[in-house]
Amino acid sequence: MLAGPPDVAGIVGRLTATFGVYGAWMQEVAQQALSAFASRWDATQADELTSVLENAPAFVAAFSSEARLEIIRIIRRAPAQRPPPPQLAHIGLPHLPTLHDLAEWLELDDSDLSWLATRWRVEPGEASSPLHHYSYHAREKRDGRHRLIERPKPLMRFAQHRLLHGLLDHVPPHDAAHGFRKGRNIVSFATPHADKPLVIRLDLTDFFTSITQARVHAMFHALGYPLAVSHAMTALSTNRVPLRVLNCEALKGKFDRAGQERLRARHLPQGASTSPALANLCAFRLDTRLATLTRSLGADYTRYADDLAFSGAARLERVADRLPLWVAAIALEEGFTVQPRKTRVMARGIRQQLAGVVVNRHPNLARDRFDTLKALLTNCVRHGPVSQNRDGRADFRASLAGHVAHAAMLNPARGAKLRAIFDRIDWSRLESAS
Repeated sequence: MLAGPPDVAGIVGRLTATFGVYGAWMQEVAQQALSAFASRWDATQADELTSVLENAPAFVAAFSSEARLEIIRIIRRAPAQRPPPPQLAHIGLPHLPTLHDLAEWLELDDSDLSWLATRWRVEPGEASSPLHHYSYHAREKRDGRHRLIERPKPLMRFAQHRLLHGLLDHVPPHDAAHGFRKGRNIVSFATPHADKPLVIRLDLTDFFTSITQARVHAMFHALGYPLAVSHAMTALSTNRVPLRVLNCEALKGKFDRAGQERLRARHLPQGASTSPALANLCAFRLDTRLATLTRSLGADYTRYADDLAFSGAARLERVADRLPLWVAAIALEEGFTVQPRKTRVMARGIRQQLAGVVVNRHPNLARDRFDTLKALLTNCVRHGPVSQNRDGRADFRASLAGHVAHAAMLNPARGAKLRAIFDRIDWSRLESAS
């Protein structure tokens, strides 16, 4: 019934073709279907239509008669891509109604797409198994816990880059999101909170792994993509870590039970190029609710990945002890968890710092960080960069240049002083040592 336009004659014709015989009941059933769903026929799902028609008198009578109806042909609805939400109508999403269209757009063979998008049930084995699309290693955090880096293998990485730059980059996240966005950075994240009487910072636990395949699939489907295409895109951008991998010698004991459960469920892998953009899009409802809450308090809200920042004056100060609880409750309802021990309530009299940016008067580099970097650069000039490269980094020069650029972005005057010292370093000794 749904595999064609919404008119009585067409529906009756498809029913006749399905059963091989015309029945007078078909007219009444067709009219009842149209009266319920004509206005959104293309978006109507089979189970919705079933719930309306299964108890319809004409339908029940037709299947209760002695001349039992038999289905001789199944007519399937052609895959169709629905229009995106009205606010996204201007961005021109790629038209991908079928899996073949998706494969062509990704510049993959149909078989390659099927292999990448199949949710392999791999027997417990090493991470090097060819059926795994990722390799794994743990990276220690500042707090002593570990983060699992899930690095996609070349073909998966190629498909993810295409999905990111051809689709996800064009879908705007909430305006409060500043991480992983072109033209935004930690300075734009911190600037709305500069010179405020009160700044509150909260941190989300395991931001990427908290975002499940169900939420990613819902996002793709909300953009208008058919279920099969949404399933494939979701499989391309999520991962499930096998238990044997988590129990291998290199990773054993590095993740608690809750962390292992998140990693064993399909989630956004930290290491895939698509994960940051998808995380921002899947956090849209969280950002919307938190922005609404802070507006009601005359305050400001921004987010940089898993860092949440709030600032304001008297109205915020009156609820400063309750705001973290409200935020934690909203985050929990949206599938995230706040780390209470990382919550900071910072009045004007102490250092107000967000993502390494001091905001007491204006976005600035912390004085102790400036002094430490200046001392390191000075020692490089006096004693050579080899003496200061205590970790043996192959990219020591680039690392220092990055720190100097970061300082200049926050404070051009201080950055110019550091750059002048950096330019005096004799890098030839480092290059000869390497």
